Amino acid sequence: MYKNILIPIAPDHEGTLLESVAVARALADEDAKLTVLSVVEMAASYVMAEVPLTAFDNSRDEVEAQMKEVLHEDSHIDLKVLLGHPPMIINDTAQEDGCDLIVIRSHKPGLADWFLGSTASRVVRHAGCSVHVIR
Repeated sequence: MYKNILIPIAPDHEGTLLESVAVARALADEDAKLTVLSVVEMAASYVMAEVPLTAFDNSRDEVEAQMKEVLHEDSHIDLKVLLGHPPMIINDTAQEDGCDLIVIRSHKPGLADWFLGSTASRVVRHAGCSVHVIR
């Protein structure tokens, strides 16, 4: 059983949050720490020059409000909404927080994913802890 579980959720997939949390709870120790993480992806640098940073902060706030609404302020789950490149932020957060498991969802890959790789596959390849992929 795992003691510190990170549950990354894409900002536009809050509908899958409760299922992911249920899977994490099934794999968790009785007193495990659960953290839901959503990463608002930053735009390319040439776009960033034209978009004020407050636009990303507003997006971050909106995602945080959506996640809190789905979680119903569950006091047993920590929530983080960060800005950046999702695979890197997920793995960095797991390492910084000392997580021993990442529970992540994966979609059926499209053509672009065969060449570029999905977020889940990048997390699996670079994670410093166990990863449970929900299909």
